[in-house]
Amino acid sequence: MKESSIIPQYTDPFRATLIFGPPGSGKGTLGKFLSSAGNHFHLSSGDIFRSLSPESPAGKLYHTYASQGHLLPDEVTVQIWHHYVHGLIATNRYFPHQQLLLLDGIPRTPRQADLLDKHIQVKGIIVLEMRNIEALIKRLQRRALIEKRLDDMDAKVLRTRMEVYEKDTKSLLNHYPQSLISRFNADQKPLEVLRDVLVGLTDLLAH
Repeated sequence: MKESSIIPQYTDPFRATLIFGPPGSGKGTLGKFLSSAGNHFHLSSGDIFRSLSPESPAGKLYHTYASQGHLLPDEVTVQIWHHYVHGLIATNRYFPHQQLLLLDGIPRTPRQADLLDKHIQVKGIIVLEMRNIEALIKRLQRRALIEKRLDDMDAKVLRTRMEVYEKDTKSLLNHYPQSLISRFNADQKPLEVLRDVLVGLTDLLAH
């Protein structure tokens, strides 16, 4: 018996909402809130790569690039993402017909957005905005102390990451219809951000 007849491949595009925001703006927190409250599936690109077995072909490739401080090529990133999502479906953790896929951290480049177009149907885009960059840097540094993320302690490095995010995200958002984009003030407590998102996107998140 062919493996494909045991685990059928899901070929329709996944219904997805994209979550964008600078480092430390609360993308992961919001995604977890929405997945709990609305039965949606929050998927962070960081979770995918951290879960790769170092012995798997994908894991070996990822660690080869990461150990040199490089990002994976866009084609490989999307290939690993797609394989991971099908694994979630096969193990009954994600149900694409019933759940909205909340994507956090992917796409990260215009090329990734191009490659993802055939795999996802973007129903909405959440952009978390923080005007107070200094407060954001302090938030990241506090998190760095708690989670022992030493790379998040250097304010100069953090400002560079903010600049890269702004530049990359601007070109990314131009890839999608502006009517899909909803912007929210992330200079608030997490529950206040969640309230604004739930009120602003009730029609999308209720389905």
